[in-house]
Amino acid sequence: MTVDFDLTIIGGGVIGLACARALADQYSVLLVERHPLWGSETSSRNSEVIHAGLYYPSGSLKERLCIRGRELLYDYCTQHDIPHRRIGKLIVSPSADNPALDTLYKKGTALGIPLRRLDETGVAQQAPGIRAQAALFSPETGIIDSHEYMQQLARDAEQSGALLMRHTELSAGSPCDQGIALTLNTCDGPFELTTRCVVNAAGLSSHDVAKRLNSTLPLPPLHYCRGHYYSYQGKTPFQHLVYPMPEPGLAGLGIHATLDLGGQVRFGPDTEFLNQQTQDYHIPPSSKARFIDAIQRYFPALDPNALQPAYAGIRPKLSGAGDPTQDFQLKREKIGAHGEILHLLGIESPGLTSSLALAEEVAVRLSKKT
Repeated sequence: MTVDFDLTIIGGGVIGLACARALADQYSVLLVERHPLWGSETSSRNSEVIHAGLYYPSGSLKERLCIRGRELLYDYCTQHDIPHRRIGKLIVSPSADNPALDTLYKKGTALGIPLRRLDETGVAQQAPGIRAQAALFSPETGIIDSHEYMQQLARDAEQSGALLMRHTELSAGSPCDQGIALTLNTCDGPFELTTRCVVNAAGLSSHDVAKRLNSTLPLPPLHYCRGHYYSYQGKTPFQHLVYPMPEPGLAGLGIHATLDLGGQVRFGPDTEFLNQQTQDYHIPPSSKARFIDAIQRYFPALDPNALQPAYAGIRPKLSGAGDPTQDFQLKREKIGAHGEILHLLGIESPGLTSSLALAEEVAVRLSKKT
Protein backbone atom coordinates (compact mmCIF):
# COMPACT_ATOMS: atom_id res chain seq x y z
CA MET A 1 0.00 0.00 0.00
CA THR A 2 1.47 3.34 -1.03
CA VAL A 3 0.38 6.86 -0.22
CA ASP A 4 1.39 10.20 -1.65
CA PHE A 5 2.30 11.60 1.77
CA ASP A 6 2.60 10.14 5.23
CA LEU A 7 1.30 13.36 6.77
CA THR A 8 -0.71 16.26 5.46
CA ILE A 9 -0.88 19.34 7.65
CA ILE A 10 -3.83 21.67 7.15
CA GLY A 11 -2.93 25.22 8.14
CA GLY A 12 0.20 27.28 7.57
CA GLY A 13 0.19 29.33 10.73
CA VAL A 14 2.95 29.14 13.30
CA ILE A 15 1.68 25.80 14.66
CA GLY A 16 1.36 24.10 11.27
CA LEU A 17 4.79 25.35 10.20
CA ALA A 18 6.41 24.23 13.46
CA CYS A 19 4.83 20.80 13.02
CA ALA A 20 6.07 20.56 9.43
CA ARG A 21 9.59 21.37 10.59
CA ALA A 22 9.46 18.84 13.42
CA LEU A 23 7.96 15.99 11.36
CA ALA A 24 9.71 16.29 8.00
CA ASP A 25 12.76 14.34 9.17
CA GLN A 26 10.61 11.31 10.01
CA TYR A 27 7.78 11.42 7.46
CA SER A 28 6.92 12.62 3.99
CA VAL A 29 5.04 15.84 4.76
CA LEU A 30 2.71 18.11 2.81
CA LEU A 31 1.50 21.37 4.34
CA VAL A 32 -1.34 23.31 2.72
CA GLU A 33 -2.33 26.90 3.46
CA ARG A 34 -5.27 28.58 1.75
CA HIS A 35 -3.90 32.13 2.03
CA PRO A 36 -1.01 33.60 0.00
CA LEU A 37 1.06 34.30 3.14
CA TRP A 38 2.00 32.16 6.12
CA GLY A 39 0.18 32.94 9.34
CA SER A 40 -2.32 35.36 7.81
CA GLU A 41 -4.87 34.82 10.57
CA THR A 42 -4.20 34.29 14.29
CA SER A 43 -0.42 33.94 13.98
CA SER A 44 0.08 37.44 12.57
CA ARG A 45 -2.54 39.25 14.63
CA ASN A 46 -1.27 39.05 18.21
CA SER A 47 1.08 40.77 20.64
CA GLU A 48 4.21 38.88 19.47
CA VAL A 49 5.07 38.17 23.10
CA ILE A 50 7.21 35.29 24.33
CA HIS A 51 5.45 34.37 27.57
CA ALA A 52 7.20 33.06 30.67
CA GLY A 53 4.46 30.53 31.48
CA LEU A 54 3.07 32.08 34.62
CA TYR A 55 -0.68 32.24 34.16
CA TYR A 56 -1.92 28.86 33.06
CA PRO A 57 -3.70 26.14 35.10
CA SER A 58 -1.33 23.86 36.99
CA GLY A 59 -0.49 20.71 35.08
CA SER A 60 -2.12 21.95 31.87
CA LEU A 61 -0.68 21.61 28.39
CA LYS A 62 -0.65 25.40 28.20
CA GLU A 63 1.59 25.61 31.24
CA ARG A 64 3.95 22.78 30.30
CA LEU A 65 4.27 23.64 26.62
CA CYS A 66 4.67 27.36 27.29
CA ILE A 67 7.58 26.84 29.68
CA ARG A 68 9.26 24.28 27.42
CA GLY A 69 8.42 26.32 24.31
CA ARG A 70 9.91 29.50 25.74
CA GLU A 71 13.27 27.82 26.20
CA LEU A 72 13.18 26.28 22.74
CA LEU A 73 12.06 29.52 21.11
CA TYR A 74 14.81 31.69 22.61
CA ASP A 75 17.40 29.11 21.52
CA TYR A 76 15.89 28.90 18.03
CA CYS A 77 15.84 32.68 17.64
CA THR A 78 19.47 32.93 18.70
CA GLN A 79 20.53 30.09 16.41
CA HIS A 80 18.81 31.59 13.35
CA ASP A 81 19.26 35.31 14.08
CA ILE A 82 15.51 35.88 14.34
CA PRO A 83 14.88 39.35 15.79
CA HIS A 84 13.80 39.10 19.41
CA ARG A 85 14.45 40.71 22.78
CA ARG A 86 14.18 39.36 26.30
CA ILE A 87 12.62 42.62 27.40
CA GLY A 88 10.88 41.67 30.65
CA LYS A 89 7.36 42.32 31.87
CA LEU A 90 5.72 44.09 34.78
CA ILE A 91 2.44 42.72 36.13
CA VAL A 92 1.00 45.64 38.05
CA SER A 93 -1.48 45.78 40.89
CA PRO A 94 -3.47 48.85 42.03
CA SER A 95 -3.24 47.66 45.65
CA ALA A 96 -0.28 46.71 47.80
CA ASP A 97 -2.12 43.78 49.35
CA ASN A 98 -3.32 41.70 46.43
CA PRO A 99 -3.84 37.96 47.05
CA ALA A 100 -3.99 37.27 43.30
CA LEU A 101 -0.54 38.80 42.82
CA ASP A 102 0.76 36.72 45.72
CA THR A 103 -0.68 33.61 44.12
CA LEU A 104 1.04 34.37 40.82
CA TYR A 105 4.34 34.87 42.62
CA LYS A 106 4.07 31.58 44.50
CA LYS A 107 3.00 29.71 41.38
CA GLY A 108 5.80 31.12 39.27
CA THR A 109 8.41 30.46 41.93
CA ALA A 110 7.23 26.84 42.26
CA LEU A 111 7.59 26.43 38.49
CA GLY A 112 11.10 27.85 38.49
CA ILE A 113 10.09 31.01 36.63
CA PRO A 114 12.29 33.95 37.73
CA LEU A 115 10.18 36.68 39.33
CA ARG A 116 10.93 39.76 41.41
CA ARG A 117 8.43 41.48 43.69
CA LEU A 118 8.25 45.27 43.62
CA ASP A 119 6.58 47.71 45.95
CA GLU A 120 5.38 51.16 44.89
CA THR A 121 8.90 52.60 45.11
CA GLY A 122 10.32 49.70 43.15
CA VAL A 123 7.73 50.16 40.40
CA ALA A 124 8.57 53.86 40.14
CA GLN A 125 12.25 53.03 39.79
CA GLN A 126 11.71 50.22 37.28
CA ALA A 127 9.09 51.99 35.18
CA PRO A 128 8.70 55.73 35.82
CA GLY A 129 5.23 56.88 34.87
CA ILE A 130 3.51 53.60 35.78
CA ARG A 131 1.06 53.83 38.66
CA ALA A 132 0.93 50.71 40.81
CA GLN A 133 1.17 49.87 44.49
CA ALA A 134 2.84 46.55 43.78
CA ALA A 135 4.06 44.51 40.84
CA LEU A 136 5.87 41.39 39.72
CA PHE A 137 8.75 41.68 37.29
CA SER A 138 9.24 38.74 34.92
CA PRO A 139 12.65 39.01 33.21
CA GLU A 140 12.02 35.94 30.99
CA THR A 141 9.19 37.57 29.03
CA GLY A 142 10.20 38.79 25.59
CA ILE A 143 9.12 39.91 22.14
CA ILE A 144 9.71 38.36 18.72
CA ASP A 145 9.34 39.11 15.04
CA SER A 146 6.70 36.44 14.42
CA HIS A 147 6.78 36.91 10.65
CA GLU A 148 10.51 36.25 10.38
CA TYR A 149 10.05 33.30 12.76
CA MET A 150 7.43 31.73 10.49
CA GLN A 151 9.61 32.31 7.42
CA GLN A 152 12.46 30.46 9.13
CA LEU A 153 10.19 27.57 10.13
CA ALA A 154 9.08 27.29 6.50
CA ARG A 155 12.69 27.29 5.26
CA ASP A 156 13.67 24.59 7.76
CA ALA A 157 10.69 22.42 6.86
CA GLU A 158 11.44 22.64 3.14
CA GLN A 159 15.13 21.92 3.68
CA SER A 160 14.08 18.74 5.51
CA GLY A 161 11.97 17.66 2.55
CA ALA A 162 8.49 18.94 3.36
CA LEU A 163 6.36 20.28 0.51
CA LEU A 164 4.67 23.55 1.46
CA MET A 165 1.82 24.85 -0.69
CA ARG A 166 0.06 28.18 -0.36
CA HIS A 167 -3.11 29.19 -2.23
CA THR A 168 -4.28 25.65 -1.47
CA GLU A 169 -7.44 24.75 0.44
CA LEU A 170 -8.86 21.47 1.64
CA SER A 171 -12.15 20.73 -0.10
CA ALA A 172 -12.97 17.24 1.19
CA GLY A 173 -11.53 14.09 2.68
CA SER A 174 -12.75 10.52 2.94
CA PRO A 175 -11.39 7.09 3.92
CA CYS A 176 -9.66 5.05 1.24
CA ASP A 177 -7.51 1.92 1.08
CA GLN A 178 -4.34 3.99 1.45
CA GLY A 179 -5.62 6.03 4.41
CA ILE A 180 -7.43 9.27 3.56
CA ALA A 181 -8.19 10.62 0.10
CA LEU A 182 -8.03 14.41 0.02
CA THR A 183 -9.37 16.83 -2.54
CA LEU A 184 -7.47 20.12 -2.57
CA ASN A 185 -8.37 23.29 -4.43
CA THR A 186 -5.63 25.44 -5.94
CA CYS A 187 -5.43 28.34 -8.38
CA ASP A 188 -5.03 25.74 -11.13
CA GLY A 189 -8.10 23.79 -10.06
CA PRO A 190 -8.74 20.79 -7.81
CA PHE A 191 -6.52 17.74 -7.46
CA GLU A 192 -6.53 14.61 -5.32
CA LEU A 193 -3.95 12.80 -3.24
CA THR A 194 -3.77 10.18 -0.53
CA THR A 195 -2.29 10.56 2.92
CA ARG A 196 -1.96 8.32 5.91
CA CYS A 197 -2.60 11.04 8.50
CA VAL A 198 -3.97 14.58 8.60
CA VAL A 199 -2.83 17.07 11.22
CA ASN A 200 -5.64 19.59 11.60
CA ALA A 201 -3.78 22.79 12.52
CA ALA A 202 -6.34 25.10 10.95
CA GLY A 203 -6.93 27.30 14.00
CA LEU A 204 -10.09 29.31 13.46
CA SER A 205 -11.16 26.85 10.76
CA SER A 206 -10.33 23.69 12.72
CA HIS A 207 -13.95 22.63 13.14
CA ASP A 208 -14.75 23.35 9.50
CA VAL A 209 -11.75 21.24 8.46
CA ALA A 210 -13.00 18.42 10.70
CA LYS A 211 -16.35 18.49 8.90
CA ARG A 212 -14.70 18.42 5.48
CA LEU A 213 -12.74 15.37 6.59
CA ASN A 214 -15.99 13.63 7.61
CA SER A 215 -14.82 13.52 11.20
CA THR A 216 -17.22 11.82 13.60
CA LEU A 217 -15.31 12.75 16.74
CA PRO A 218 -17.27 14.98 19.15
CA LEU A 219 -15.39 18.27 19.29
CA PRO A 220 -15.74 20.95 21.97
CA PRO A 221 -17.56 24.14 20.91
CA LEU A 222 -15.35 26.77 19.28
CA HIS A 223 -15.75 30.43 20.23
CA TYR A 224 -14.36 33.34 18.23
CA CYS A 225 -12.93 35.99 20.54
CA ARG A 226 -11.77 39.21 18.90
CA GLY A 227 -9.11 41.40 20.44
CA HIS A 228 -8.38 44.95 19.32
CA TYR A 229 -5.04 46.74 19.33
CA TYR A 230 -4.27 50.45 19.42
CA SER A 231 -0.99 52.07 18.48
CA TYR A 232 0.40 54.95 20.53
CA GLN A 233 2.24 57.89 19.02
CA GLY A 234 2.96 59.78 22.24
CA LYS A 235 6.02 59.64 24.44
CA THR A 236 5.94 56.73 26.89
CA PRO A 237 8.16 55.64 29.76
CA PHE A 238 8.06 51.97 28.81
CA GLN A 239 11.18 49.89 28.67
CA HIS A 240 9.32 46.72 29.57
CA LEU A 241 5.94 45.23 28.78
CA VAL A 242 3.26 46.31 31.27
CA TYR A 243 0.34 44.03 32.09
CA PRO A 244 -2.57 44.54 34.49
CA MET A 245 -3.83 41.58 36.48
CA PRO A 246 -5.35 38.93 34.17
CA GLU A 247 -9.08 38.87 33.57
CA PRO A 248 -11.29 36.45 35.54
CA GLY A 249 -11.19 32.96 34.07
CA LEU A 250 -8.18 33.98 31.94
CA ALA A 251 -10.49 35.21 29.19
CA GLY A 252 -7.62 37.56 28.42
CA LEU A 253 -4.55 39.04 30.04
CA GLY A 254 -6.00 42.53 30.22
CA ILE A 255 -5.32 45.51 27.98
CA HIS A 256 -1.56 45.60 28.26
CA ALA A 257 1.28 47.68 26.86
CA THR A 258 3.67 45.94 24.52
CA LEU A 259 6.67 47.13 22.57
CA ASP A 260 7.64 46.02 19.11
CA LEU A 261 11.27 45.53 18.15
CA GLY A 262 11.45 49.12 16.91
CA GLY A 263 10.34 50.48 20.29
CA GLN A 264 6.82 51.40 19.15
CA VAL A 265 4.19 51.01 21.86
CA ARG A 266 0.83 49.37 21.26
CA PHE A 267 -1.97 48.52 23.67
CA GLY A 268 -4.26 45.50 23.66
CA PRO A 269 -5.91 43.21 23.22
CA ASP A 270 -9.28 43.43 24.88
CA THR A 271 -11.78 40.56 24.62
CA GLU A 272 -14.95 40.62 22.56
CA PHE A 273 -16.72 37.31 21.95
CA LEU A 274 -18.34 37.29 18.52
CA ASN A 275 -21.85 35.97 18.02
CA GLN A 276 -20.95 34.48 14.64
CA GLN A 277 -17.86 32.66 13.49
CA THR A 278 -16.87 35.26 10.95
CA GLN A 279 -13.39 36.68 10.52
CA ASP A 280 -14.40 40.28 11.01
CA TYR A 281 -11.38 42.39 11.98
CA HIS A 282 -13.30 45.64 12.32
CA ILE A 283 -12.34 47.83 15.30
CA PRO A 284 -15.49 49.46 16.68
CA PRO A 285 -14.98 53.17 17.52
CA SER A 286 -16.63 52.57 20.90
CA SER A 287 -13.66 50.45 21.98
CA LYS A 288 -11.41 53.50 22.35
CA ALA A 289 -13.14 54.74 25.50
CA ARG A 290 -12.71 51.30 27.06
CA PHE A 291 -9.02 51.32 26.18
CA ILE A 292 -8.48 54.79 27.63
CA ASP A 293 -10.12 53.82 30.90
CA ALA A 294 -8.14 50.59 31.23
CA ILE A 295 -4.77 52.10 30.31
CA GLN A 296 -5.06 55.18 32.52
CA ARG A 297 -5.41 52.94 35.55
CA TYR A 298 -1.72 52.11 35.28
CA PHE A 299 -0.51 54.83 32.88
CA PRO A 300 -2.25 58.04 33.98
CA ALA A 301 -0.19 60.25 31.63
CA LEU A 302 -1.78 58.64 28.58
CA ASP A 303 -2.61 61.12 25.82
CA PRO A 304 -5.94 59.87 24.40
CA ASN A 305 -5.36 61.74 21.15
CA ALA A 306 -2.21 59.70 20.51
CA LEU A 307 -4.15 56.43 20.74
CA GLN A 308 -5.14 55.20 17.28
CA PRO A 309 -6.74 51.95 16.02
CA ALA A 310 -4.10 49.56 14.71
CA TYR A 311 -5.39 46.05 14.00
CA ALA A 312 -7.50 43.24 15.45
CA GLY A 313 -7.04 39.51 15.88
CA ILE A 314 -9.38 36.63 16.59
CA ARG A 315 -8.57 33.83 19.02
CA PRO A 316 -10.00 30.29 18.60
CA LYS A 317 -11.20 29.69 22.15
CA LEU A 318 -12.77 26.57 23.59
CA SER A 319 -14.33 28.60 26.41
CA GLY A 320 -17.10 31.13 25.99
CA ALA A 321 -17.69 34.45 27.71
CA GLY A 322 -17.70 33.96 31.49
CA ASP A 323 -16.47 30.36 31.29
CA PRO A 324 -13.23 29.12 32.88
CA THR A 325 -10.33 28.91 30.46
CA GLN A 326 -9.93 25.65 28.56
CA ASP A 327 -6.67 23.88 27.84
CA PHE A 328 -5.21 23.11 24.44
CA GLN A 329 -6.77 19.90 23.15
CA LEU A 330 -5.08 17.33 20.92
CA LYS A 331 -7.60 14.72 19.78
CA ARG A 332 -6.64 11.69 17.72
CA GLU A 333 -9.21 9.99 15.53
CA LYS A 334 -9.20 6.88 13.33
CA ILE A 335 -10.66 7.35 9.86
CA GLY A 336 -11.54 4.16 8.03
CA ALA A 337 -9.19 1.19 8.25
CA HIS A 338 -5.87 2.95 7.74
CA GLY A 339 -6.28 6.71 8.18
CA GLU A 340 -6.17 9.01 11.16
CA ILE A 341 -6.53 12.67 12.07
CA LEU A 342 -4.86 14.59 14.86
CA HIS A 343 -6.98 17.63 15.68
CA LEU A 344 -5.20 20.57 17.35
CA LEU A 345 -7.97 22.56 19.02
CA GLY A 346 -8.16 25.84 20.91
CA ILE A 347 -4.57 26.81 20.12
CA GLU A 348 -4.71 30.41 21.27
CA SER A 349 -2.29 32.19 23.60
CA PRO A 350 0.35 31.01 24.48
CA GLY A 351 0.37 29.22 21.13
CA LEU A 352 3.18 31.32 19.64
CA THR A 353 5.45 30.73 22.65
CA SER A 354 4.46 27.05 22.78
CA SER A 355 4.82 26.36 19.06
CA LEU A 356 8.08 24.39 19.05
CA ALA A 357 7.09 22.43 22.15
CA LEU A 358 3.65 21.74 20.73
CA ALA A 359 5.29 20.39 17.57
CA GLU A 360 7.37 18.09 19.78
CA GLU A 361 4.18 16.93 21.47
CA VAL A 362 2.55 16.20 18.11
CA ALA A 363 5.57 14.16 17.02
CA VAL A 364 5.45 12.10 20.22
CA ARG A 365 1.73 11.43 19.94
CA LEU A 366 1.95 10.42 16.29
CA SER A 367 4.75 7.98 17.10
CA LYS A 368 2.57 6.12 19.62
CA LYS A 369 0.43 3.24 18.47
CA THR A 370 -3.30 3.48 19.22
